[in-house]
Amino acid sequence: MPGQNYSTMSEFILFGFSAFPQQLLPVLFLLHTPMYLFLCALSISEILFTVAITPRMLADLLSTHHSITFVSCAGQMFFSFMFGFTHSFLLMVMGYDRYVAICHPLRYKVLMSPRDCARLVAWTWAGGSVMGMMVTMIVFHLSFCGSNVIHHFVCHVLSLLKLACGNKTSSVIMGVMLVCVTALIGCLLLIILSYVFIVAAILRIPCAEGRHKTFSTCVSHLTVVVTHYSFPSLFYLKPKGFHSMYSDALMATTCTVFTPFLSPIIFSLRNKKLKNAINKNFYRKFCLLSS
Repeated sequence: MPGQNYSTMSEFILFGFSAFPQQLLPVLFLLHTPMYLFLCALSISEILFTVAITPRMLADLLSTHHSITFVSCAGQMFFSFMFGFTHSFLLMVMGYDRYVAICHPLRYKVLMSPRDCARLVAWTWAGGSVMGMMVTMIVFHLSFCGSNVIHHFVCHVLSLLKLACGNKTSSVIMGVMLVCVTALIGCLLLIILSYVFIVAAILRIPCAEGRHKTFSTCVSHLTVVVTHYSFPSLFYLKPKGFHSMYSDALMATTCTVFTPFLSPIIFSLRNKKLKNAINKNFYRKFCLLSS
């Protein structure tokens, strides 16, 4: 109205969950446990790794036109390397998480705070992105001449390097292999080092039941690590034979589709405890509400 003074509004109030029962608010933070956060990131990286390769592979199976553009090939290589290395880095971080939980249990909440865990996950994704970009840029700066047939169902780096030509091709191949092997072996060595300390700490536990219960928390992670490294090792270290081209494609399919499919099953082996904990938590909260 004319002549009436109005005060300037400096803030707003977000009502949001104000009417939500206070006892149920912790349910919104179920992923605060570090291992659940790492499992979530691991699942996302595995899904995206499969999505980067499998749809194109299935489309080629149903089509007679199997060509792929230069840009699409580079993009597929980048994303496959990015998510693949992110997966390896996450497994290394999860090994560190198990090491801190078993060897330094009293400092676990400090060393693995939610902020620190989020930073570790962010660093794994950043590291995977850098590795994917670096390898892709190195490979696609080469000159390709002669045949343009990639003897693989994806833009596989080794199959693509065979089509490269030039004086610096051999040095580039060695550089790519050195970068990839160094990163992967480095992650594996750090995981092994973590489990050396873990096993030493478990052996110091006096009772057998305590040793078994403590080691059982590492079984799922250790199984996924073995699966993650064993299939690619068989693929790259096997001797080349007459039918190597077809066996390579078959084994690559196993690494691309079968290995990511195994991880959720392996980690679900302890799903009963997870469901019991969630049911117990909900039951306790609803009992408090009803009372």
